[in-house]
Amino acid sequence: MIRRLIVSYVLLVAVALAAFTVPVAFTLTAQLRGETEQLVRREAATMALLLADRDAPARQALARVAEAYAEEMPGTVELFAVDGAPVSPLRVARPDDPALARALGEGRSTVDWGSWPVWGPELVVTVPARAQGAPERIVGAVQIRYATADLSERLWWIWGFRAVLAAGVLSVAAGVGAIVARRLTRPLRQLNEMASRFGNGDLTARSPVTGPHETRTLALTLNQGAERLDTLVASQRIFVADASHQLRTPLTALRLSLDNIADGVDDEYVREDVESATAEVVRMSRLVSGLLVLARAEAKVSAPEPLVLRELVGERLAVWRPAAEERGVRIVLAGDADERQRVLVGPGNLDQVLDNVLSNALEVSPDRSIITVRLETPAGAGDEVVLEILDQGPGMSAAEQARAFDRFWRGQGLTGRSGSGLGLAIVHRLVTDDGGSVTLRDAPGGGLDVRIGLRAALRVSPRPAAPRSGG
Repeated sequence: MIRRLIVSYVLLVAVALAAFTVPVAFTLTAQLRGETEQLVRREAATMALLLADRDAPARQALARVAEAYAEEMPGTVELFAVDGAPVSPLRVARPDDPALARALGEGRSTVDWGSWPVWGPELVVTVPARAQGAPERIVGAVQIRYATADLSERLWWIWGFRAVLAAGVLSVAAGVGAIVARRLTRPLRQLNEMASRFGNGDLTARSPVTGPHETRTLALTLNQGAERLDTLVASQRIFVADASHQLRTPLTALRLSLDNIADGVDDEYVREDVESATAEVVRMSRLVSGLLVLARAEAKVSAPEPLVLRELVGERLAVWRPAAEERGVRIVLAGDADERQRVLVGPGNLDQVLDNVLSNALEVSPDRSIITVRLETPAGAGDEVVLEILDQGPGMSAAEQARAFDRFWRGQGLTGRSGSGLGLAIVHRLVTDDGGSVTLRDAPGGGLDVRIGLRAALRVSPRPAAPRSGG
């Protein structure tokens, strides 16, 4: 928008300059041309009067005037006589010259600039000399060839000066336009900054109420809407916290009661019923926890922050490796991503994403299999860093992969029997809220590949490795 305002302002100034300077330049050019033509014609007419006088003093004066003119002016004088009378530098008429033939034959004066609309290399003025006492009789002609080099130089000065002046004025106009445009668009930039921060989860973002009436009104409206939304989100936070306490506490108490009952009952049938009820309580606890996490994700109460990806992934793998080792499952970290590569994620979001994906991968992985966690920076991917989790489980069909991110959908595998159907929905929500992407595909050799694309925050070259000491 700033560029368009500057261009519009400069175009307006350019039109005004053209409307003022171009007509003036044309007027000065026409004035220069007219004055020069008038001067040369006057000199030629004077010489024609002297040429028409047949006495010797007049002819001698004519010769001196012609020589002086040729020396002082950028031109030459040619005198022509039809009676052959001696005049120096007098020449016999040349019939092949149209201007001279017209002057000697028809008695007409001619002016030839050699080109239009400006002029050629020389101005040619031809004036007939009429006999004294008998104006109808032509006794000769005067032809002045005036070199226009000086005129061309003055013409370039007229137009060049105005061109340089116009360029200077346009440069100043562009500078002034840039200042004015930035001042005019400053409220809009502030509104855009506020909207960007707000869209990234910073609900405290507000826009200064400045600028013209329209932008002040818009800023007030946006600030009021942000206040109301902040209030609603705060209310939702309170509700989520209360729901977490109110739902988890009785479920925990119910599970403890069922465990006490199971410990004090010897009847096998009653024990089976208690264990079945305990399993349902556990599943309900997972479902409540998943719903609360999903509610927090949809509230998007925090803005993404730059976090070191490899450190964060390493911490979560350290938590999950003991559980994997109990079944002989190895969790391997691979990939070529920089050790200090940062990604933009909300606080705690990637932890929950990894916990959900690793939990599913560990649950479906057979004993003594491998779960591979790969960190990649694909060539040509721009500002994206890829996190992949590959297992060697049964995988998913194409139809199952298409529905895996739906809420409460459970597949036919192990996770379908014991899960809440919210794990991958939570993963999808948290990743996309941080500006990333998540897809499912078949892993090479069987199993599932969960591919998570994250926004890169900072790329730095790795530190050179310290030289190893010999020994």
